[in-house]
Amino acid sequence: MTHGLKVERLVLLAHVGAMVFGVAGLVVVLPHPEWVLALPAVGQRLFAWSMAGGGLVYILLGAAAMVLYGLRVLGARLLWGFFVPAVGLSLASELLGTSTGFPFGHYGYLDGLGYKIAGLVPFTIPLSWFYMGLVCFLLAYGGLARLGQGGWRLAGAVALGALLLVAWDLALDPAMSQTPVPFWEFREAGAFFGMPYRNLAGWVGTGAVFMTVAALRWRAVKLELARRDLTLPLVVYLVNFLFGAVITLGLLDGRYWIPIGLGVLLGVVPAVVCWWVAGPRLASPLVLPQMDLISR
Repeated sequence: MTHGLKVERLVLLAHVGAMVFGVAGLVVVLPHPEWVLALPAVGQRLFAWSMAGGGLVYILLGAAAMVLYGLRVLGARLLWGFFVPAVGLSLASELLGTSTGFPFGHYGYLDGLGYKIAGLVPFTIPLSWFYMGLVCFLLAYGGLARLGQGGWRLAGAVALGALLLVAWDLALDPAMSQTPVPFWEFREAGAFFGMPYRNLAGWVGTGAVFMTVAALRWRAVKLELARRDLTLPLVVYLVNFLFGAVITLGLLDGRYWIPIGLGVLLGVVPAVVCWWVAGPRLASPLVLPQMDLISR
């Protein structure tokens, strides 16, 4: 195992650990304030810090894990070709949404996710769009290998990737907006378990737009992703889905099994199927076109 791969896995483990710590604090400890009061002063400060900054940490670690993975598996050209539109376009969409209500509905961010760009959107939010968007796109692209290398595969990866992204939101949004420690709030009545339906449409649209822009830059390369290449993206997808699902089901009432169940059906199951369908090929995942190599 190379040094770079070891670092990548350590960052992934730290990402998972930060989410486990956050879930434990929100679902197990927070409902029992007497436990917190029984802690020594150092423990109380640590708990207060984790509640205030835990969300920021797990997002930064998730983004770092996918950057390291992308550099190893995709190369700098494809990685940054996805990173730039994902961060730039999602930030634009979030700034528009928090200012006008389009395309997500009227909402606003609270504290706990870091410095707010223009006083509206935490800088970590476009990073979360990036790393989960890349995870969803790669799983979809790997699962559609039978479509070959043409435009139909890229179009299918965009459509399926956007669906995986919004399925994750079905677990995340209630956890982050309706529990006792929210990170954002909707400022209009949401007909779908507290969420406006246009919030879901905004997620699909935003994801599809930046994935399309990124996919257009990927046409010049032949990318083959085996099952082993998709293991880390699958792990990231599953633990992030579980993060939202456990908080939602642990702190909200039983009817929230419905959006969680939809998320499993539309996200978790297709993600696992995509990983499995990719197959155990052993070839190098990235092959540059011959003409491109000659031109260099």
